[in-house]
Amino acid sequence: MGDATPGLGGTILVIDDERNIRRTLRMVLEGEGATVLDADTAEAGLEMIQRSLAEGPEGAQPIQVIMVDVLLPGMSGLQLLEKLCELGGGAPPLPVILISGHATVSDAVRATRLGAFDFFEKPLARDRVVVGVRNALRNYQTEAELRSLRARARREIIGESRPMQELLRQIVKVGGTKARVLIEGESGTGKELVARAIHEASDRRGGAFVKVNCAAIPKELIESELFGHERGAFTGATGQKRGLFEIAHGGTILLDEIGDMDLGAQAKVLRVLQSGELMRVGGEKPIKVDVRVLAATHRNLRELVAAGEFREDLYFRLAVVPISVPPLRERPGDVALLCRHYLDSACRENGISSKRISAQAQAAFEAYPWPGNVRELRNVMERVAILSDGDIELADLPLEIRGDPDDDAPHSGAEALVQLGEGAIPPGMSLRAFRDSVERAFILQRLTEFGWNVSKTAEALDIERTHLHKKMKLLGIARGG
Repeated sequence: MGDATPGLGGTILVIDDERNIRRTLRMVLEGEGATVLDADTAEAGLEMIQRSLAEGPEGAQPIQVIMVDVLLPGMSGLQLLEKLCELGGGAPPLPVILISGHATVSDAVRATRLGAFDFFEKPLARDRVVVGVRNALRNYQTEAELRSLRARARREIIGESRPMQELLRQIVKVGGTKARVLIEGESGTGKELVARAIHEASDRRGGAFVKVNCAAIPKELIESELFGHERGAFTGATGQKRGLFEIAHGGTILLDEIGDMDLGAQAKVLRVLQSGELMRVGGEKPIKVDVRVLAATHRNLRELVAAGEFREDLYFRLAVVPISVPPLRERPGDVALLCRHYLDSACRENGISSKRISAQAQAAFEAYPWPGNVRELRNVMERVAILSDGDIELADLPLEIRGDPDDDAPHSGAEALVQLGEGAIPPGMSLRAFRDSVERAFILQRLTEFGWNVSKTAEALDIERTHLHKKMKLLGIARGG
Protein backbone atom coordinates (compact mmCIF):
# COMPACT_ATOMS: atom_id res chain seq x y z
CA MET A 1 0.00 0.00 0.00
CA GLY A 2 3.01 2.29 0.30
CA ASP A 3 4.01 4.67 3.01
CA ALA A 4 0.89 5.86 4.86
CA THR A 5 2.83 8.72 6.44
CA PRO A 6 1.78 11.54 6.33
CA GLY A 7 -1.31 9.76 5.00
CA LEU A 8 -4.38 11.12 3.32
CA GLY A 9 -6.70 11.60 6.28
CA GLY A 10 -10.07 13.10 5.49
CA THR A 11 -13.39 11.49 4.64
CA ILE A 12 -14.06 10.30 1.09
CA LEU A 13 -17.50 9.35 -0.28
CA VAL A 14 -17.34 6.73 -3.05
CA ILE A 15 -20.49 6.38 -5.22
CA ASP A 16 -20.42 3.45 -7.63
CA ASP A 17 -22.89 0.67 -8.47
CA GLU A 18 -20.04 -1.86 -8.83
CA ARG A 19 -19.29 -3.48 -5.47
CA ASN A 20 -15.75 -4.43 -6.55
CA ILE A 21 -14.91 -0.80 -7.41
CA ARG A 22 -16.19 0.41 -4.04
CA ARG A 23 -14.24 -2.32 -2.23
CA THR A 24 -11.02 -1.62 -4.17
CA LEU A 25 -11.20 2.13 -3.53
CA ARG A 26 -11.94 1.51 0.14
CA MET A 27 -8.85 -0.72 0.48
CA VAL A 28 -6.59 1.78 -1.29
CA LEU A 29 -7.84 4.88 0.50
CA GLU A 30 -8.14 3.36 3.98
CA GLY A 31 -4.66 1.96 3.51
CA GLU A 32 -3.52 5.57 3.07
CA GLY A 33 -5.27 6.72 6.25
CA ALA A 34 -8.55 8.03 4.83
CA THR A 35 -12.06 7.32 6.12
CA VAL A 36 -14.28 5.94 3.34
CA LEU A 37 -18.07 6.10 3.06
CA ASP A 38 -19.86 4.53 0.10
CA ALA A 39 -23.18 4.42 -1.73
CA ASP A 40 -24.37 2.41 -4.73
CA THR A 41 -26.63 5.11 -6.23
CA ALA A 42 -26.31 8.85 -6.80
CA GLU A 43 -29.60 9.39 -4.99
CA ALA A 44 -28.28 7.73 -1.81
CA GLY A 45 -24.99 9.60 -2.13
CA LEU A 46 -26.80 12.92 -2.51
CA GLU A 47 -28.68 12.34 0.75
CA MET A 48 -25.39 11.65 2.54
CA ILE A 49 -23.82 14.78 1.06
CA GLN A 50 -26.77 16.99 2.02
CA ARG A 51 -26.73 15.62 5.54
CA SER A 52 -22.97 16.25 5.83
CA LEU A 53 -23.30 19.82 4.52
CA ALA A 54 -26.18 20.53 6.92
CA GLU A 55 -24.13 19.32 9.90
CA GLY A 56 -21.14 21.39 8.79
CA PRO A 57 -17.47 20.75 9.57
CA GLU A 58 -18.39 19.97 13.19
CA GLY A 59 -20.27 16.84 12.08
CA ALA A 60 -19.04 13.39 13.04
CA GLN A 61 -17.72 12.54 9.55
CA PRO A 62 -17.89 15.61 7.29
CA ILE A 63 -17.46 14.48 3.68
CA GLN A 64 -14.48 16.25 2.12
CA VAL A 65 -14.13 14.60 -1.30
CA ILE A 66 -16.68 12.86 -3.53
CA MET A 67 -15.77 10.12 -6.04
CA VAL A 68 -18.67 9.19 -8.32
CA ASP A 69 -19.12 6.99 -11.38
CA VAL A 70 -20.47 8.74 -14.46
CA LEU A 71 -22.80 5.87 -15.45
CA LEU A 72 -25.17 4.90 -12.64
CA PRO A 73 -28.69 3.49 -12.51
CA GLY A 74 -31.15 6.36 -12.09
CA MET A 75 -29.34 9.65 -11.59
CA SER A 76 -25.98 9.73 -13.38
CA GLY A 77 -22.73 11.07 -11.96
CA LEU A 78 -22.97 14.15 -14.19
CA GLN A 79 -26.54 14.78 -13.04
CA LEU A 80 -25.36 14.51 -9.44
CA LEU A 81 -22.64 17.06 -10.23
CA GLU A 82 -25.34 19.39 -11.58
CA LYS A 83 -27.33 18.98 -8.35
CA LEU A 84 -24.21 19.79 -6.34
CA CYS A 85 -23.68 22.94 -8.41
CA GLU A 86 -27.19 24.02 -7.43
CA LEU A 87 -26.39 23.35 -3.77
CA GLY A 88 -23.17 25.34 -4.06
CA GLY A 89 -24.69 28.31 -5.84
CA GLY A 90 -23.02 27.62 -9.19
CA ALA A 91 -20.07 25.43 -8.18
CA PRO A 92 -19.81 22.15 -6.26
CA PRO A 93 -19.45 22.75 -2.50
CA LEU A 94 -16.94 19.87 -2.32
CA PRO A 95 -14.27 18.56 -4.71
CA VAL A 96 -15.83 15.98 -7.07
CA ILE A 97 -13.80 13.31 -8.89
CA LEU A 98 -15.69 11.56 -11.69
CA ILE A 99 -14.95 7.92 -12.61
CA SER A 100 -15.79 6.35 -15.95
CA GLY A 101 -14.95 3.29 -18.00
CA HIS A 102 -16.68 4.70 -21.08
CA ALA A 103 -15.82 8.37 -20.96
CA THR A 104 -16.43 10.49 -24.03
CA VAL A 105 -14.87 13.82 -24.89
CA SER A 106 -18.26 15.49 -24.41
CA ASP A 107 -18.53 13.93 -20.92
CA ALA A 108 -15.12 15.29 -19.96
CA VAL A 109 -15.92 18.74 -21.35
CA ARG A 110 -19.26 18.83 -19.54
CA ALA A 111 -17.65 17.68 -16.30
CA THR A 112 -15.01 20.41 -16.56
CA ARG A 113 -17.63 23.09 -17.20
CA LEU A 114 -19.59 21.90 -14.17
CA GLY A 115 -16.52 22.26 -11.98
CA ALA A 116 -15.38 18.65 -11.54
CA PHE A 117 -12.04 18.55 -9.74
CA ASP A 118 -10.66 15.52 -11.60
CA PHE A 119 -11.66 12.71 -13.99
CA PHE A 120 -10.45 9.11 -13.54
CA GLU A 121 -10.72 6.42 -16.22
CA LYS A 122 -11.21 2.75 -15.47
CA PRO A 123 -9.33 0.56 -14.85
CA LEU A 124 -8.22 2.70 -11.92
CA ALA A 125 -4.48 3.13 -11.33
CA ARG A 126 -3.71 3.07 -7.61
CA ASP A 127 -1.06 5.81 -7.68
CA ARG A 128 -3.30 8.04 -9.81
CA VAL A 129 -6.13 7.61 -7.29
CA VAL A 130 -3.96 8.43 -4.28
CA VAL A 131 -2.40 11.51 -5.90
CA GLY A 132 -5.76 12.75 -7.20
CA VAL A 133 -7.50 12.33 -3.84
CA ARG A 134 -4.60 13.95 -1.99
CA ASN A 135 -4.85 16.99 -4.29
CA ALA A 136 -8.63 17.10 -3.80
CA LEU A 137 -8.22 17.03 -0.01
CA ARG A 138 -5.72 19.88 -0.23
CA ASN A 139 -8.24 21.81 -2.30
CA TYR A 140 -10.93 21.16 0.31
CA GLN A 141 -8.63 22.35 3.08
CA THR A 142 -7.68 25.50 1.16
CA GLU A 143 -11.33 26.32 0.50
CA ALA A 144 -12.21 25.66 4.15
CA GLU A 145 -9.41 27.96 5.30
CA LEU A 146 -10.56 30.55 2.78
CA ARG A 147 -14.11 30.42 4.15
CA SER A 148 -12.80 30.70 7.69
CA LEU A 149 -10.57 33.61 6.74
CA ARG A 150 -13.45 35.35 4.97
CA ALA A 151 -15.54 34.99 8.11
CA ARG A 152 -12.76 36.43 10.31
CA ALA A 153 -11.88 39.22 7.89
CA ARG A 154 -15.41 40.07 6.72
CA ARG A 155 -15.61 43.19 8.87
CA GLU A 156 -12.34 44.49 7.48
CA ILE A 157 -11.66 43.14 3.99
CA ILE A 158 -14.82 43.96 2.03
CA GLY A 159 -15.10 42.76 -1.56
CA GLU A 160 -16.53 40.05 -3.78
CA SER A 161 -14.78 41.01 -7.02
CA ARG A 162 -12.49 38.56 -8.77
CA PRO A 163 -9.29 40.43 -7.81
CA MET A 164 -10.29 40.39 -4.13
CA GLN A 165 -11.20 36.70 -4.20
CA GLU A 166 -7.79 35.96 -5.72
CA LEU A 167 -6.16 38.12 -3.04
CA LEU A 168 -7.91 36.13 -0.30
CA ARG A 169 -6.73 32.88 -1.88
CA GLN A 170 -3.14 34.16 -1.86
CA ILE A 171 -3.51 35.18 1.79
CA VAL A 172 -4.70 31.67 2.72
CA LYS A 173 -1.89 29.99 0.79
CA VAL A 174 0.88 32.13 2.22
CA GLY A 175 -0.66 32.43 5.69
CA GLY A 176 0.04 28.83 6.58
CA THR A 177 3.72 29.10 5.64
CA LYS A 178 6.71 30.78 7.28
CA ALA A 179 7.56 32.77 4.17
CA ARG A 180 8.24 36.49 4.34
CA VAL A 181 5.74 38.53 2.33
CA LEU A 182 6.11 41.90 0.63
CA ILE A 183 2.70 43.58 0.31
CA GLU A 184 2.63 46.15 -2.47
CA GLY A 185 -0.15 48.54 -3.42
CA GLU A 186 -1.22 52.15 -3.71
CA SER A 187 -1.90 54.23 -0.62
CA GLY A 188 -5.28 53.51 0.90
CA THR A 189 -5.77 50.05 -0.60
CA GLY A 190 -5.66 48.25 2.75
CA LYS A 191 -2.18 46.75 2.93
CA GLU A 192 -2.25 46.64 6.72
CA LEU A 193 -5.53 44.70 6.62
CA VAL A 194 -3.89 42.17 4.29
CA ALA A 195 -0.97 41.81 6.70
CA ARG A 196 -3.36 41.23 9.62
CA ALA A 197 -5.25 38.64 7.57
CA ILE A 198 -1.98 36.81 6.81
CA HIS A 199 -1.22 36.81 10.55
CA GLU A 200 -4.73 35.50 11.30
CA ALA A 201 -4.33 32.76 8.68
CA SER A 202 -1.07 31.56 10.27
CA ASP A 203 -0.27 29.40 13.27
CA ARG A 204 1.01 32.59 14.93
CA ARG A 205 -2.46 34.08 15.23
CA GLY A 206 -2.31 33.64 19.02
CA GLY A 207 0.83 35.79 19.17
CA ALA A 208 1.27 39.53 18.87
CA PHE A 209 0.76 41.48 15.64
CA VAL A 210 3.03 44.54 15.77
CA LYS A 211 2.89 47.28 13.16
CA VAL A 212 5.84 49.62 12.60
CA ASN A 213 5.28 52.73 10.47
CA CYS A 214 8.79 53.19 9.13
CA ALA A 215 7.90 56.55 7.57
CA ALA A 216 6.71 58.02 10.89
CA ILE A 217 9.78 57.23 13.03
CA PRO A 218 12.73 59.65 12.83
CA LYS A 219 15.82 57.87 11.52
CA GLU A 220 17.77 58.64 14.71
CA LEU A 221 15.15 56.73 16.73
CA ILE A 222 14.35 53.83 14.39
CA GLU A 223 17.06 51.53 15.79
CA SER A 224 15.89 52.04 19.37
CA GLU A 225 12.25 51.54 18.37
CA LEU A 226 12.94 48.33 16.47
CA PHE A 227 15.58 46.72 18.69
CA GLY A 228 15.24 48.47 22.05
CA HIS A 229 17.99 49.96 24.21
CA GLU A 230 19.76 49.53 27.51
CA ARG A 231 19.73 52.08 30.30
CA GLY A 232 22.26 54.83 29.66
CA ALA A 233 22.74 53.87 26.01
CA PHE A 234 22.17 57.51 25.04
CA THR A 235 20.96 60.75 26.58
CA GLY A 236 17.41 60.22 27.78
CA ALA A 237 17.70 56.42 28.01
CA THR A 238 16.73 56.33 31.69
CA GLY A 239 15.72 52.68 31.64
CA GLN A 240 15.87 49.49 29.63
CA LYS A 241 13.40 49.30 26.75
CA ARG A 242 12.31 46.33 24.67
CA GLY A 243 12.16 46.95 20.94
CA LEU A 244 9.24 46.13 18.65
CA PHE A 245 10.99 43.00 17.35
CA GLU A 246 11.15 41.66 20.91
CA ILE A 247 7.53 42.59 21.55
CA ALA A 248 6.56 40.65 18.42
CA HIS A 249 8.42 37.50 19.57
CA GLY A 250 6.27 34.47 18.73
CA GLY A 251 4.08 36.58 16.48
CA THR A 252 4.27 38.80 13.42
CA ILE A 253 5.81 42.20 12.76
CA LEU A 254 4.70 44.43 9.87
CA LEU A 255 7.32 46.87 8.58
CA ASP A 256 4.90 49.30 6.96
CA GLU A 257 6.24 51.76 4.36
CA ILE A 258 9.54 49.88 4.34
CA GLY A 259 10.58 51.92 1.29
CA ASP A 260 10.99 54.98 3.55
CA MET A 261 13.48 53.30 5.89
CA ASP A 262 17.00 54.75 5.70
CA LEU A 263 19.91 52.59 4.56
CA GLY A 264 21.50 52.34 8.02
CA ALA A 265 18.35 50.86 9.57
CA GLN A 266 17.96 48.58 6.54
CA ALA A 267 21.37 47.04 7.26
CA LYS A 268 20.38 46.28 10.87
CA VAL A 269 17.05 44.75 9.83
CA LEU A 270 18.90 42.58 7.31
CA ARG A 271 21.16 41.22 10.06
CA VAL A 272 18.13 40.27 12.17
CA LEU A 273 16.57 38.49 9.19
CA GLN A 274 19.81 36.62 8.50
CA SER A 275 20.64 35.56 12.06
CA GLY A 276 17.35 35.72 13.97
CA GLU A 277 19.19 37.74 16.59
CA LEU A 278 19.17 41.40 17.55
CA MET A 279 21.27 43.66 19.72
CA ARG A 280 19.71 46.39 21.80
CA VAL A 281 21.30 49.82 21.49
CA GLY A 282 24.01 49.85 24.14
CA GLY A 283 23.65 46.11 24.68
CA GLU A 284 26.40 43.52 24.75
CA LYS A 285 24.57 40.22 24.32
CA PRO A 286 22.54 39.18 21.25
CA ILE A 287 18.89 38.36 21.86
CA LYS A 288 17.24 35.54 19.93
CA VAL A 289 13.82 36.41 18.44
CA ASP A 290 11.25 34.26 16.65
CA VAL A 291 9.32 36.71 14.50
CA ARG A 292 7.60 36.44 11.15
CA VAL A 293 8.40 39.56 9.13
CA LEU A 294 5.93 41.11 6.70
CA ALA A 295 6.68 44.32 4.82
CA ALA A 296 4.42 46.76 2.99
CA THR A 297 5.03 49.68 0.67
CA HIS A 298 3.29 51.95 -1.82
CA ARG A 299 6.62 52.60 -3.53
CA ASN A 300 8.33 50.53 -6.23
CA LEU A 301 11.19 48.88 -4.33
CA ARG A 302 12.78 47.57 -7.52
CA GLU A 303 13.16 51.16 -8.73
CA LEU A 304 14.55 52.19 -5.34
CA VAL A 305 17.09 49.34 -5.55
CA ALA A 306 18.14 50.51 -9.01
CA ALA A 307 18.52 54.06 -7.67
CA GLY A 308 20.66 52.86 -4.74
CA GLU A 309 18.05 53.92 -2.19
CA PHE A 310 17.15 50.41 -1.02
CA ARG A 311 19.39 47.44 -0.33
CA GLU A 312 19.05 44.73 -2.95
CA ASP A 313 19.90 41.96 -0.46
CA LEU A 314 17.17 43.18 1.92
CA TYR A 315 14.69 43.41 -0.95
CA PHE A 316 15.23 39.75 -1.84
CA ARG A 317 14.97 38.74 1.82
CA LEU A 318 11.62 40.52 2.17
CA ALA A 319 10.06 39.72 -1.21
CA VAL A 320 10.05 35.93 -0.92
CA VAL A 321 6.33 36.10 -1.74
CA PRO A 322 5.17 39.41 -3.23
CA ILE A 323 1.44 40.18 -2.97
CA SER A 324 -0.18 43.05 -4.83
CA VAL A 325 -3.30 44.69 -3.36
CA PRO A 326 -5.55 45.87 -6.23
CA PRO A 327 -6.60 49.53 -6.38
CA LEU A 328 -10.31 50.20 -5.98
CA ARG A 329 -10.71 51.15 -9.64
CA GLU A 330 -9.75 47.56 -10.56
CA ARG A 331 -12.46 46.03 -8.34
CA PRO A 332 -15.74 46.17 -10.30
CA GLY A 333 -18.79 45.76 -8.08
CA ASP A 334 -16.94 46.30 -4.79
CA VAL A 335 -17.66 50.04 -4.59
CA ALA A 336 -21.33 49.37 -3.80
CA LEU A 337 -20.43 46.94 -1.00
CA LEU A 338 -17.91 49.36 0.47
CA CYS A 339 -20.28 52.33 0.26
CA ARG A 340 -22.98 50.39 2.11
CA HIS A 341 -20.55 49.09 4.72
CA TYR A 342 -18.92 52.42 5.53
CA LEU A 343 -22.18 54.35 5.39
CA ASP A 344 -23.73 51.98 7.93
CA SER A 345 -20.59 52.22 10.09
CA ALA A 346 -20.57 56.03 9.97
CA CYS A 347 -24.26 56.24 10.88
CA ARG A 348 -23.84 53.78 13.74
CA GLU A 349 -20.70 55.42 15.16
CA ASN A 350 -22.18 58.93 14.99
CA GLY A 351 -25.66 58.07 16.32
CA ILE A 352 -27.35 58.79 12.98
CA SER A 353 -30.39 56.94 11.65
CA SER A 354 -29.67 54.51 8.82
CA LYS A 355 -29.54 56.11 5.36
CA ARG A 356 -29.98 54.88 1.81
CA ILE A 357 -28.00 55.81 -1.29
CA SER A 358 -29.95 56.98 -4.35
CA ALA A 359 -29.26 55.34 -7.69
CA GLN A 360 -27.84 58.59 -9.10
CA ALA A 361 -25.46 58.97 -6.16
CA GLN A 362 -24.42 55.33 -6.39
CA ALA A 363 -23.81 55.68 -10.12
CA ALA A 364 -21.51 58.63 -9.44
CA PHE A 365 -19.68 56.65 -6.77
CA GLU A 366 -19.21 53.84 -9.30
CA ALA A 367 -17.89 56.16 -11.98
CA TYR A 368 -15.43 58.00 -9.75
CA PRO A 369 -11.85 56.62 -10.04
CA TRP A 370 -11.10 56.81 -6.26
CA PRO A 371 -7.43 57.88 -6.41
CA GLY A 372 -7.27 57.55 -2.61
CA ASN A 373 -8.78 54.07 -2.81
CA VAL A 374 -10.70 52.55 0.13
CA ARG A 375 -9.37 55.10 2.63
CA GLU A 376 -10.82 57.93 0.53
CA LEU A 377 -14.15 56.13 0.11
CA ARG A 378 -14.43 55.56 3.87
CA ASN A 379 -13.81 59.24 4.59
CA VAL A 380 -16.31 60.35 1.94
CA MET A 381 -19.02 58.08 3.32
CA GLU A 382 -18.52 59.44 6.83
CA ARG A 383 -18.70 63.00 5.48
CA VAL A 384 -21.93 62.50 3.52
CA ALA A 385 -23.48 60.53 6.40
CA ILE A 386 -22.95 63.48 8.73
CA LEU A 387 -23.74 66.35 6.35
CA SER A 388 -26.71 65.00 4.38
CA ASP A 389 -30.20 65.84 5.69
CA GLY A 390 -31.65 62.47 4.74
CA ASP A 391 -30.81 59.72 2.28
CA ILE A 392 -27.68 60.25 0.19
CA GLU A 393 -28.52 62.11 -3.03
CA LEU A 394 -26.28 63.25 -5.88
CA ALA A 395 -26.25 66.81 -4.51
CA ASP A 396 -24.78 65.55 -1.21
CA LEU A 397 -21.61 64.26 -2.91
CA PRO A 398 -18.34 66.24 -3.11
CA LEU A 399 -17.93 68.17 -6.36
CA GLU A 400 -15.12 65.97 -7.64
CA ILE A 401 -17.41 62.94 -7.40
CA ARG A 402 -20.73 64.29 -8.60
CA GLY A 403 -19.32 65.98 -11.68
CA ASP A 404 -19.36 69.44 -13.25
CA PRO A 405 -20.43 71.98 -10.59
CA ASP A 406 -21.64 74.40 -13.30
CA ASP A 407 -24.06 71.86 -14.73
CA ASP A 408 -27.37 72.17 -12.86
CA ALA A 409 -29.00 69.32 -14.77
CA PRO A 410 -28.65 65.98 -13.02
CA HIS A 411 -26.60 63.44 -14.91
CA SER A 412 -25.57 59.87 -14.38
CA GLY A 413 -22.25 58.82 -12.95
CA ALA A 414 -21.42 57.22 -16.30
CA GLU A 415 -21.92 60.55 -18.09
CA ALA A 416 -19.78 62.25 -15.44
CA LEU A 417 -16.99 59.75 -16.03
CA VAL A 418 -17.11 60.19 -19.81
CA GLN A 419 -17.13 63.98 -19.42
CA LEU A 420 -13.91 63.85 -17.39
CA GLY A 421 -12.06 63.51 -20.67
CA GLU A 422 -8.64 62.18 -21.54
CA GLY A 423 -6.10 62.23 -18.75
CA ALA A 424 -8.66 62.04 -15.92
CA ILE A 425 -8.93 58.28 -16.04
CA PRO A 426 -6.43 56.82 -13.56
CA PRO A 427 -3.24 55.34 -15.03
CA GLY A 428 -3.23 51.58 -14.92
CA MET A 429 -7.02 51.24 -15.09
CA SER A 430 -7.83 48.24 -17.27
CA LEU A 431 -10.31 48.34 -20.12
CA ARG A 432 -12.45 45.79 -18.32
CA ALA A 433 -12.59 47.84 -15.11
CA PHE A 434 -13.49 51.00 -17.07
CA ARG A 435 -16.15 49.16 -19.06
CA ASP A 436 -17.67 47.57 -15.96
CA SER A 437 -17.76 50.92 -14.17
CA VAL A 438 -19.51 52.70 -17.04
CA GLU A 439 -21.87 49.79 -17.72
CA ARG A 440 -22.86 49.60 -14.07
CA ALA A 441 -23.57 53.33 -13.89
CA PHE A 442 -25.60 53.15 -17.11
CA ILE A 443 -27.76 50.25 -15.90
CA LEU A 444 -28.31 51.97 -12.54
CA GLN A 445 -29.53 55.09 -14.36
CA ARG A 446 -31.98 53.13 -16.52
CA LEU A 447 -33.29 51.17 -13.52
CA THR A 448 -33.96 54.45 -11.75
CA GLU A 449 -35.80 55.83 -14.79
CA PHE A 450 -38.12 52.81 -14.79
CA GLY A 451 -38.64 52.73 -11.04
CA TRP A 452 -36.50 49.58 -10.68
CA ASN A 453 -38.90 47.62 -12.87
CA VAL A 454 -36.48 45.01 -14.23
CA SER A 455 -38.77 43.87 -17.07
CA LYS A 456 -39.28 47.39 -18.44
CA THR A 457 -35.60 48.22 -18.01
CA ALA A 458 -34.58 45.07 -19.89
CA GLU A 459 -36.98 45.97 -22.69
CA ALA A 460 -35.53 49.49 -22.92
CA LEU A 461 -32.01 48.06 -22.96
CA ASP A 462 -33.05 45.53 -25.63
CA ILE A 463 -31.82 42.53 -23.64
CA GLU A 464 -33.50 39.52 -22.04
CA ARG A 465 -34.79 39.97 -18.49
CA THR A 466 -32.71 37.02 -17.27
CA HIS A 467 -29.64 38.53 -18.91
CA LEU A 468 -30.22 41.80 -17.05
CA HIS A 469 -30.56 39.89 -13.77
CA LYS A 470 -27.21 38.21 -14.46
CA LYS A 471 -25.63 41.57 -15.30
CA MET A 472 -26.96 43.08 -12.06
CA LYS A 473 -25.57 40.21 -10.01
CA LEU A 474 -22.19 40.33 -11.78
CA LEU A 475 -21.87 44.10 -11.32
CA GLY A 476 -23.15 44.11 -7.75
CA ILE A 477 -26.28 46.17 -8.48
CA ALA A 478 -28.94 46.06 -5.79
CA ARG A 479 -31.70 48.50 -4.94
CA GLY A 480 -30.78 50.85 -2.12
CA GLY A 481 -27.02 50.51 -2.65
